[in-house]
Amino acid sequence: MERLQKMLAHAGVASRRKSEELILEGKVKVNGKVVKELGTKVSASDTVEVDGVKLEKEQKIYHLLYKPRGIISAVTDDKGRKTVADLFPHINERLFPVGRLDYETSGLLLMTNDGDFTYMLTHPKFKIDKTYVARVKGIPTREQLRPLERGVVLEDGKTAPAHVKLLSGDTKQNKAIIEITIHEGKNRQVRRMFDAIGFPVQKLKRERFAFLTLLGLNAGESRELTAHEVKLLRVMAETGKIGK
Repeated sequence: MERLQKMLAHAGVASRRKSEELILEGKVKVNGKVVKELGTKVSASDTVEVDGVKLEKEQKIYHLLYKPRGIISAVTDDKGRKTVADLFPHINERLFPVGRLDYETSGLLLMTNDGDFTYMLTHPKFKIDKTYVARVKGIPTREQLRPLERGVVLEDGKTAPAHVKLLSGDTKQNKAIIEITIHEGKNRQVRRMFDAIGFPVQKLKRERFAFLTLLGLNAGESRELTAHEVKLLRVMAETGKIGK
């Protein structure tokens, strides 16, 4: 089940705000009845019409993208910057990102038109691991990294414990390469976590999402997820472990 205006937006009828206007103007019917109440929930089995035209059921699609730096993790951008949606000109369906990677962060980003799938993979309660490799200024000791493993207090709350591994340190350039795995998705979370312990991130890349990797892809390239991969991701969200 999802909100009617959200479903209309995902179906490519209009933006979320414009979809709300269409509902309030009485131009939307659900199962033959005009609906004017915002927030009305609909399911895949409901019949929805806009201005008398029945919406066709959109095929669910799932892609794995190697997001380059300098790309916005959004469908549109009011500043005219390039978005991840621009990397899929060959796809007719309206794709949106599963979570976000900030403008300067590269790496693995899932793209889909499945709202339920997105919710399952992004809500912290499902604890889907996301692994990043960060280049930071300075070379932290094991003890200095420990707060990340316990959780650090940010302005929007304390983070959940992370798994952290120092991969290498360069004393001449005073930098280190660190792997960190989290299951939350707060705004610019990894960067803020390292800021909190005094080792600012210079470069950041998401290497893994659950069991998925970037193997075989260059920046800007993508591939479809297999049906089996989609099933495994759902199983992980529902049970907390990978099924067979």
